[in-house]
Amino acid sequence: MLISLAACGSDDATGSGSTAPADDASAATELSGDLNGAGASSQESAMEAWRAGFQSVNPDVNVNYDPVGSGGGRTQFLEGGVLFAGSDSVLKDEEITESATTCVGGQAIDLPVYISPIAVIFNIEGIDELNLSPAVIAGIFDQKITNWNAPEIAADNPDVTLPDLAISPVNRSDESGTTNNFTEYLAATAPEAWPYEADGVWPVAGGQAAQGTSGVVQTVQGGNGTVGYADSSKAGELGTAMIKVGDEWVGHSPEGAAAVVDASPRVEGRVENDIAIELDRTTTEAGTYPLVLISYAIACTSYADEADAELVKAFLGYIASEEGQAAAASAAGSAPISEELRTDVVAAIDSITAGA
Repeated sequence: MLISLAACGSDDATGSGSTAPADDASAATELSGDLNGAGASSQESAMEAWRAGFQSVNPDVNVNYDPVGSGGGRTQFLEGGVLFAGSDSVLKDEEITESATTCVGGQAIDLPVYISPIAVIFNIEGIDELNLSPAVIAGIFDQKITNWNAPEIAADNPDVTLPDLAISPVNRSDESGTTNNFTEYLAATAPEAWPYEADGVWPVAGGQAAQGTSGVVQTVQGGNGTVGYADSSKAGELGTAMIKVGDEWVGHSPEGAAAVVDASPRVEGRVENDIAIELDRTTTEAGTYPLVLISYAIACTSYADEADAELVKAFLGYIASEEGQAAAASAAGSAPISEELRTDVVAAIDSITAGA
């Protein structure tokens, strides 16, 4: 599905980090043209909100975003089909090397702009919430725990009447950053129960598969005893799991997701202005929710066309702004990036140029 965003401005419409009033359009009204992006479906609700904020001062810009999934977005970006991408996992080293062909005189960089918990969602009549430890979640999705009244589930839910009902796990059919984050969490927190490495491609054969976040949600909604994983903004009325963090059961929340990000280090050895965060999945700190994704905007440090560079800087500058982050939080339940992280992201956006 294509989201057509008639893009416009903000308090930082040029991506410069300025704090000019939103109704001061003098720096932005000369922008015009098409800005095409593609990628993570987790950003879909946020993208709709970013449109509403950006279009107020740039009515001559049309921003289009295809929520095809993280893998598809990175592929389109690296092939030069779109000017920016959204991805729930950072570029691999070989993808950054490949980007030199597309990014004239530069390379691609990852910019964290969207923080959200991943919810384990399920559809069981009469049950809205369950405690599911990492090992149990791993067993369910590896198809080793096959019934909802299994003793492993019952042990952590003594006050719930569990049905004698088969478990039907649902995973993403497309290469997905959400899948990469989910499998990374399982590999880190339940290595004995999850014998697979983190990957954007689902590693377990069988089960049900669906395209994109919306496809997984719809499949879980349409089944009985179904269970899946999705950006929490799409959980809706489905049941969701409390996960075990240390000795506590913790539900998904923007605050818990933000706490993990702030406590996590950055990946070392990345190219200049690339901001990749190494999430601490095994934290036991109170109040954290380590089943979280950071979704990145991927852009070139240099574009062949100056007008393209300005459009990318303007739109990503708004996304990273305080106003843009608040709009996403309101629409998608995401956690705004911290002020320290915003400063670094804005500086990286400001460094984008047009190649010779």
